[in-house]
Amino acid sequence: MRGILATGTVVLVILGIGNHLWWLAAVALLYLYATHGRGSPGTTPASPGTRSTASPPAGSGALPDSYRAYRERRDRQAKWERRYRRERPGAR
Repeated sequence: MRGILATGTVVLVILGIGNHLWWLAAVALLYLYATHGRGSPGTTPASPGTRSTASPPAGSGALPDSYRAYRERRDRQAKWERRYRRERPGAR
């Protein structure tokens, strides 16, 4: 991924010699990679063969943060859907 990003940035910078919009494209590419391509801010990607510290040990009963967030979003959506159906019985 980093090799593709570096190659793409170099190509956009070289193209930017003639047209400065390519410079903006290179900056946008780097910005998108920095904000979305490396995971969430403050976390480092786990190297292969090592365990991530975000997941609890097996058998502990605790849920990973990402799954907990998913369940909270799902439950919140279900609550709103039930409320909508209750307030507008003929809508569905």
